[in-house]
Amino acid sequence: MEAIGIPPSALLRQARLPVTLPQTGQAITTAQYFALMRALEALSGDPAVGLHIVRGADTAVHPPSTLAAFYARDLRDGLDRLARFKRLCTPEILEVTEGLHGGLRSSSVGMTWLHASEAEPSASVDATFSTLMELARRGTVADVRPLRVDLARPGLRSAVHEAYFTAPVRLGAPRNLLVFDAADLDRPFPGHNPELLAMLTPALGSELEEMQARSLSEQVVLELKRSLPSGRPDVSKVARRMGMSERTLQRRITDEGHSFRELLIEARRELGHRFLSDGAMELDEIAFLLGYQDATSFHRAFREWEGVTPARWRELRAGEATLTAH
Repeated sequence: MEAIGIPPSALLRQARLPVTLPQTGQAITTAQYFALMRALEALSGDPAVGLHIVRGADTAVHPPSTLAAFYARDLRDGLDRLARFKRLCTPEILEVTEGLHGGLRSSSVGMTWLHASEAEPSASVDATFSTLMELARRGTVADVRPLRVDLARPGLRSAVHEAYFTAPVRLGAPRNLLVFDAADLDRPFPGHNPELLAMLTPALGSELEEMQARSLSEQVVLELKRSLPSGRPDVSKVARRMGMSERTLQRRITDEGHSFRELLIEARRELGHRFLSDGAMELDEIAFLLGYQDATSFHRAFREWEGVTPARWRELRAGEATLTAH
């Protein structure tokens, strides 16, 4: 955001999200991400800002889950790796399907957000499609041009998008799709690095398996930790974000021997520890971010968890850290 002249604090305010959100260390929810993308559109005033933030980014800033795709064998392998490991950093599924376009064998790439309750913002769609195009062009070191770009947003035409994709762009389409000539997917990547992939792939695969192996109760705690800084989440909201009904979520939690209240307490406790470890955060602020009405309620709950007040717990942890350092 800073690279395109938008202060993160201004973006958070425009999105109506807590300015302390970056300090929580937690992943944001789909709704929060969408709010940030809409705020980006509003503050930039640029209908193609999603293209620009990716196009100007160095490949080195990508997370390992995306970086692995740039060192793949060919574009098809790169897309497969991106689709597989993208789940490590976002609940967005990349779907690659084969078909025919004007008599040519084609491959279409679309996206599905697992926990979305609204349409994906245009800036987010553009950022994903730009990532795919940069993968194709930087990976193959060639001017790869899609056969067609379908965008669900309304409008007549977008010269900026047509210039970037160098392909027909259809607005008002049924869904967002990036359509490649299937032959382009077999283009080799001159920068293919088997040694790097041999290090990255097992680690990413293991992390993905670990994430998928978590119990539902553990997943609920993670979802609660993500949601608490934006307001106390109730069971219906958590169920919706996890793609199931409230009744199903409650039943499955009970089957695992837990209750939603117990999981909420566990999420608050873990998040409280993290916040207290940051000496710059005030106790009143932490109480608010954990969904308590006032600091007194937070103090009472924390004493039940740990047997000491939050301030005393922080002092004890600071003392332990000092002893360890010496």
